Amino acid sequence: MLTRAQKAERISALSGNLSRAKATFLVDFNGMDVEQVTNLRKNLHRVDSEMKVVRNTLAKLALKDHPDSDAALDGEFVGTNAFVFAYDDASASAKALAEFSKDVEALKLKTGVMEGQKLDADKIKYLATLPGKDELRAKLLSVFMAPATSAVRVMNAVPSGFLNVMNAYKDSKGE
Repeated sequence: MLTRAQKAERISALSGNLSRAKATFLVDFNGMDVEQVTNLRKNLHRVDSEMKVVRNTLAKLALKDHPDSDAALDGEFVGTNAFVFAYDDASASAKALAEFSKDVEALKLKTGVMEGQKLDADKIKYLATLPGKDELRAKLLSVFMAPATSAVRVMNAVPSGFLNVMNAYKDSKGE
């Protein structure tokens, strides 16, 4: 049994997690064994995310400090729920959840909230298909490098072409 002080501490910790997270997902983990939950937590930790199992009543109280999230998640607290907080890259967290839910059918993506907008399970799966932060950075870098690469190729083509002409001339005189 939790004391009032412990409940208040958990509510403030949960409120802090909600403030820090760029996206929050609500999942139903009923039917998963301890090993599966541990593996899910490890997968989420790799992408700077965290899974917290919280009592529904405490979650509702913590959401009162966050009206946008409260409006998006209102009415979803039925059964066994866990919050997944995406602190860095929301698409990477959604990818980890979507891939894990394919392997473990007991994990169900219920809903989520990102920037005050409600995400249903289909939107979370769509978010999982988007490229991650590192992939987007690599694409941007390749766009920045394209003009310089093209310029180097053009500058290299002139001496190469000249050498090809000289070799052809040498071959024609050698005959």
